[in-house]
Amino acid sequence: MDIEFLRNIGHRLLKEVSNYKPQFNKTSLGYGASGDITYPIDKMAEDIIIESLEKAGFDINYITEERGIKKIDGNSITVIIDPIDGSKNAISGVPFFSSSIAVADGNELKNLKLGYIINLVNGDEFWAKRGEGAFFNGEKIKVEEKGKSIIVAFEASNPHEAIKKIFPLFKIASRVRCFGSTALDLAYLSKGALSIFITPFPSRIFDFSAGILIAKESKALITDLNGNSIEELPIVFETKTTLLVSLSESLHKRSLELINLK
Repeated sequence: MDIEFLRNIGHRLLKEVSNYKPQFNKTSLGYGASGDITYPIDKMAEDIIIESLEKAGFDINYITEERGIKKIDGNSITVIIDPIDGSKNAISGVPFFSSSIAVADGNELKNLKLGYIINLVNGDEFWAKRGEGAFFNGEKIKVEEKGKSIIVAFEASNPHEAIKKIFPLFKIASRVRCFGSTALDLAYLSKGALSIFITPFPSRIFDFSAGILIAKESKALITDLNGNSIEELPIVFETKTTLLVSLSESLHKRSLELINLK
């Protein structure tokens, strides 16, 4: 399995979603393994991804938002799938949602080896290979702190409580954004479009795995909200963590100081 294989899946997803017009079908199909409502677009995207993996004959485990876990054995690679990250945006007609696929060859986040994210509205593609860098539409990317404008993005299912936790960070923010897709937040930060990304409450493994590898390979700084590395976290369905991702070490240090003020 390589990036080109994942890109082929992404291109099919983009075509099918473009034809599907998800904002016209808000029917609930019940609840997926994550506990969130499954919409037809979620099922369609997940079916395409898993069907592609199974037809290729890969000996893999997978973790996915809707179906949960499929375990082959402990020595197989694991594919971590978020078929639609930003489902509420998709069904509401907000043009900001994506598909996210990560591949790991071990049992911890440090073992992520491939990450792929596609913006299902405009076709922007982001990917990373462990040790080989991060890419945006085929061009290598690397974060760098430019100018004085600091754009902070955050995601939270409980914004009222989230704002309380991250409000001190707004002291250094020129602009604040909440877009609704953690994968795309991490992806666009990796090309320098955002300065800081924060999830003040624990994010789920399928939401962030591909984005974390892309951010890491673009040389962004990544910890939880206490400044701890997330590299040793296990690759299991239950893994969740807060996230703080920054363009530079100095910005990351200042952010940690602000959000951990007592």
